[in-house]
Amino acid sequence: MVTLNSDDMTPVLNRLRRAQGQIGGVIRLIEEGRDCRDVVTQLAAVNRALDRAGFAIVSSGLRECMASPEGLTAEDRSTMEKLFLTLA
Repeated sequence: MVTLNSDDMTPVLNRLRRAQGQIGGVIRLIEEGRDCRDVVTQLAAVNRALDRAGFAIVSSGLRECMASPEGLTAEDRSTMEKLFLTLA
């Protein structure tokens, strides 16, 4: 099982909170009937923020695996690879 270092998650949580606010902004833009360019631009920003949060989580998991006494097990490697590919 891959665990996450809570210290590594602080910036991830901040990024996710920012993305949450951006999603609210996208909803408002649509409700206000704003230009599709504005909506898509904000959606792209949300996607980037979520991708970066996901990759930061995978990176933290890899660091935790490598720092553990048993190192990166085959099962952990497989799990991390699947998680990484899920984001790709």
